[in-house]
Amino acid sequence: MKAKDLVRALCRNDFYVHHTKGSHAHLLHKFKTHMRAVVPIHGKELAPKTLKTILIQTEISVEELKKIL
Repeated sequence: MKAKDLVRALCRNDFYVHHTKGSHAHLLHKFKTHMRAVVPIHGKELAPKTLKTILIQTEISVEELKKIL
């Protein structure tokens, strides 16, 4: 999965891009302030472990991600 696709999916799920620093987008949840994630935007596919870690941080399952996409 490309990083930009993941950022779009998270934005559909009540996250927003708070800021970017270098090639990393920092996302925060609109209502649950404890949830945050950093997505590396390097223009290539995300590593499986990186994607899994981001999903754990955002409390989204793989099935939910597939529905959002």
